[in-house]
Amino acid sequence: MITAYVLIQTDVGEAGQVARAAAEIEGVQQAQPVVGPYDVIVRAEARSMDALGRLVVSRIQAINGVTRTLTCSVVHL
Repeated sequence: MITAYVLIQTDVGEAGQVARAAAEIEGVQQAQPVVGPYDVIVRAEARSMDALGRLVVSRIQAINGVTRTLTCSVVHL
């Protein structure tokens, strides 16, 4: 399994709604609104990098209010 953190910027005032919508997506383990340069942080898991890309592009970026994402894959050192 591939684990990643997806850092999300949203329209003003949309962080709560985006976090709730993201939490409902299969593969999303956790979605939390945060304070800082990003508005929501999502922890997600997928079977492959391709599946992770589809999850981010097709599902997370499609949520109303999402303006930008940055995906950070977890590495095991």
